[in-house]
Amino acid sequence: MRTAVGISLILLAATVLLTTATVAAGADYKVTKTWKLGGDGWWDYLTADSDGHRLFIARATRVMVIDTESGKQVGEIPDTQGVHGIALAAEIGRGFTSNGREDTVSVFDLKSLAVEKKIKVGSGPDAILYDPFSKRVFTFDGKGHDTTAVDASKGEVVGKIDLGGKPEFAATDEKGTVFVNIEDTSELVAFDPQKLTVKSRWKLTDCDSPTGLSIDRKNRRLFAGCSGNKKMAIVDADSGKVVATPAIGEGCDATGFDAGLGLAFASAGDGTITVIREDGADKFSVAQTVTTQKGARTMAVDAKTHRLFTVTANVGPRPERKMEPDSFVVLVVE
Repeated sequence: MRTAVGISLILLAATVLLTTATVAAGADYKVTKTWKLGGDGWWDYLTADSDGHRLFIARATRVMVIDTESGKQVGEIPDTQGVHGIALAAEIGRGFTSNGREDTVSVFDLKSLAVEKKIKVGSGPDAILYDPFSKRVFTFDGKGHDTTAVDASKGEVVGKIDLGGKPEFAATDEKGTVFVNIEDTSELVAFDPQKLTVKSRWKLTDCDSPTGLSIDRKNRRLFAGCSGNKKMAIVDADSGKVVATPAIGEGCDATGFDAGLGLAFASAGDGTITVIREDGADKFSVAQTVTTQKGARTMAVDAKTHRLFTVTANVGPRPERKMEPDSFVVLVVE
């Protein structure tokens, strides 16, 4: 005969297992908060600072810094003309922005947000990445078809690599290889961040116009968002083989991976985030399609809280595509 305590323990264990299974399956994501920020200017990449509880948002001529607990703006990095992305190097207390309209990188103090200097880089810097292995920052120069390497501590350019096409987003394995999507040739390039040489160039089969890129470092899998044909190319980071191509939303511009939950994400301009479960190294399935808001194409994953952040605004029809005043919002998905 089971005691009341024993039955309670069994029920508690079952509840924990059920909750864990539900989270692991990625079956219950939804928009839980909408933070209205307003203001002028288009947007691009987002970067989450999990330790500092902050979200950095590229916003045309500035970077907005948001507290991820309250949703309030707590700071701003000014004069970032045509800013696309933000890279954080917590180990040296610095951040970096890629300023596309003036071909520069702004170097700022991670605590005070004060800009220390600007560095001239390649033509049309778009995505930006800090690689802790080489302790270098890389800008991916859309117009120059190359990547510029910057010594993160010295704030000096140390070299460039010709990428043979228009680079989009990048990811690092933190062990000596950086990967970058080449949008106009539908390729993935792997390069050595120390030697500044191309190691591999792989054709992304069944992937049109790859944009967002993220990585599962443990299982060596890359997640490329194919904006041209509504798929995610999941790639073996050692061989370049495409192992799966699950369907995602239309107009993907970012992907992310939550190592703690084994889930990959693809955010798309059609107002969806696709949640993809990693069932094994080469087995993936769509667990859920989350409805967000039209235009919410970029995204950041908070590794500690397991929350997703995306941004958008109300935009009128083409060709004018005018943004409705003060309609810019952050959506929290969890």
